[in-house]
Amino acid sequence: MSDGVFRFGPFLLDPRDRRLTRDGATVELNARYLDALVLLARERGGLVTKTRFLDEVWRGVPVTDEALTQCIRSLRRALGDDATHPRFIETVPKHGYRFIAPVNANIEPTIETATPVGSAKPCRDWETVFRLGRAGMVGGGSAGLIGGFIYGFVGVSEGGGSVSALLVIACLTMVVGLMGGAGVGFGVGAAVVSPGRGDLNAIVGGAAGGFFVGAIVKMVGLDAFTLLFGQSPGPITGAPEGALLGGAVGLGFWLSHRRGLVSPRRSAVVTGVCAAVAGVVIGLSGGRLMGGSLDLLADQFPQSSLQMDHLGALFGEADFGRISRTVTAGLEGLLFGAGVVFAMTLTRRRATS
Repeated sequence: MSDGVFRFGPFLLDPRDRRLTRDGATVELNARYLDALVLLARERGGLVTKTRFLDEVWRGVPVTDEALTQCIRSLRRALGDDATHPRFIETVPKHGYRFIAPVNANIEPTIETATPVGSAKPCRDWETVFRLGRAGMVGGGSAGLIGGFIYGFVGVSEGGGSVSALLVIACLTMVVGLMGGAGVGFGVGAAVVSPGRGDLNAIVGGAAGGFFVGAIVKMVGLDAFTLLFGQSPGPITGAPEGALLGGAVGLGFWLSHRRGLVSPRRSAVVTGVCAAVAGVVIGLSGGRLMGGSLDLLADQFPQSSLQMDHLGALFGEADFGRISRTVTAGLEGLLFGAGVVFAMTLTRRRATS
């Protein structure tokens, strides 16, 4: 085709490169649906009839009306559009469809549409990365604060200093959540603007961010306890747990966004399930997330107000055993993954509204 690149909203459509991108991330469309979108964008508000779709997209191949309906439905899903309140594709009953969004046509492709790996990123890409990274940090910190209060209320024994101990645990888990959310958020954000396979990029980006933060948290935590108390709590959560949980968050982000923009709630549910499964795997394999790490601290410093055995009793165990670690790890993963991706999805929707 002779068309240049079409820009509409956050999207770039390059007919020559056969590519649709949103904020630098490739939006997957099959060949016929991409042709249909090019046809609509080329008309820029003009009516495109069913006959034109059949002639120029299906090229005379006999298809049913449902095939065209499914095509438009898929395009709307990819664009994050709503048929009842359309921003991109409007239905003209009994006649066809028109593309109603403002279109800048025949612009030259920019580095944003096809940025080679290792090359300089445009400012728009970096803004997206930082925006999603900040959102992930807020979501992770919120999840950590909620989890900290839960652990504090259940695990802190009654008596003097209980309130202050609860606040210390809440602040500790919030800081860890902030760091974890930032690492995973920036990792997934970098994957969103990178070229190539979005699913693999998101998983690798989330896993890399989680691995880095997990390694930092463990190293600093162990060194701090050794420096202050002359002993460390042992195998607290670290890089392997962070990588698995971060990769699960990346997977959930891709699964919920692969067909375009979705609601923050749906994205949070999908990602929460993925991260919960990762948490369970961590617990069953002997790893520890925050609950297991707090239990190590309580064992190492028995004179403290923190007693995680109280929480283990809720799961029918005499102490904070494998069942308790596995269940709490799954719940932590659910809360963390849902919080991080809810904030990231909400940020993306606001940026493109």
